[in-house]
Formats: sequence, structure tokens, C-alpha cells
Amino acid sequence: MAEFSKIRTGKLMLKNEKPLKKKTKKKRKMDEPEVTSTDDSPLYDGWWEVKKINDLTGQIAIEFGNRCFVRALDNGLFILGPPHDEGEGPDPEEVFTAFKISDTKITLKSGYGKYLSVDKFDIVTARTEAVGPLEQWEPVFQDNKVALSAANNKFVEIDSETDGLVAGSVSATSKNFIKFRSNTEREDGKKALPPVEERGTAQEIELNYVKKFQKFQDKKIKLSKEDVVVVKKAKKEGHLHETLLDRRAKMKADRYCK
Repeated sequence: MAEFSKIRTGKLMLKNEKPLKKKTKKKRKMDEPEVTSTDDSPLYDGWWEVKKINDLTGQIAIEFGNRCFVRALDNGLFILGPPHDEGEGPDPEEVFTAFKISDTKITLKSGYGKYLSVDKFDIVTARTEAVGPLEQWEPVFQDNKVALSAANNKFVEIDSETDGLVAGSVSATSKNFIKFRSNTEREDGKKALPPVEERGTAQEIELNYVKKFQKFQDKKIKLSKEDVVVVKKAKKEGHLHETLLDRRAKMKADRYCK
């Protein structure tokens, strides 16, 4: 506990930290999106980097490394998803809903409607429907670095053997540093562009996601038979991904929601 308190009140220190080499500025091609040093959201389909806890509300994604996001599985566990191409945002399984519960803590809900917590083996899971002490998380923003502390007072990381999400580090090093990304409206008034898949009517949105994730052994697109009005309502209320995952989970042809 003493070490954890020291990390929180001091600096997030890198082990064996070396000074960064100065990079030469590459000339931007005319067809590439212009990105400033403080805004790389065009490279992520409008998902912008969160710099403070007050912005951790609504839909967010957790990025490790370069364009790799934490992905929820339907068994309540998490893995690190594959790298995304430039210009792509996170997949629905990589989108979480954040709720601020105090000045320093938040809760996180997966697209499957369960809250993230940590178990006695330091494994991060999402299998609970209510918020208790184990479902509370503390984001630490210091020196342009971010780490996420679990209820066991340890920082989250990707397990090198299982590729699963665990909270096993008492101090924050390079393997614990993450980026939170959001597609909600910013405080400066700028509205984040909705992902490409979410542009159009409710029926077009569902079709876009089905095309992206469904298997096509029989070369036929299979859509949910439930009323598409539910999708339109979910988008308005801010739980579109959770609703789409639920509808897709009922279709055996989906490669993620079988």
C-alpha cells in the first residue's frame, strides 16, 4: 500500500528509462489527414485522447501501444485486440461505457452490459451487474502518462503469457501505460465524428456492423428480426454497441458472438 501511495502522489516512473531520441519530422503527403501534436483523432476515426478524468464519461476505449485496444469476450474476460489500420476506430467489443463516481474514481461497463472488476488472482473480468468496491477504478494522469489502478491497488497490464488483461503491478512502468480514447463531445465544443459504421439510418448502421463481423459461409447476410426501432433508440440513449452486441449474440453466424 505504501508503494502504491508513493506512485500516486509522485511520478509514474519508467524502469531503465532512457532519453528519447529526437525524431525527424516527416513530410506529410497531400492525401494524408493533418494531425497536430495534441489531436490525433483523425487517425482513429474521430476517437480523441482523454487527458483528464473529467472527460472519462460515456463511450471510451483503452489503448495499449499503437492502435491496439482492450477487447471484451463474451465469457467475461479481456484480451488485447489486433492492431487497427490508420483511420479506424475501435470495434464494438473494444468500446466501454465509463461512469465517474467520485473526483478520482470511475466504473467501467463492457459492451455486454457487465461491470469490470478484479478477482483474487488479479484477473480483470466483467461478470457483475452492480457496482461494489471491486468495480471501482482509479485513472492516474501524470506527466502526460496514464495508468489505471484496480481495487487491489495494482495497475492493469496485458499478461505476456495469456494476452489477457490483469491488474498485477504495484508500480507503474511502460507496460502499464495506456491511452483512453473517447468519441463523445469535447469540452471545447468539438463534436467527435461517429464511426463510419454508425453513419446513416438505424437499419444501415446495423447492416454495416453485420457486414463487418458476420461470417458468410452461405453467402447470405443475416439481420436480426427484432424491430430496428430498438437500434435507433439505443443510439439516442448512448448504448448502441451494447444493443448491437445483444442482437448479434442471438445470431449463430457472428464470429464474435457465437
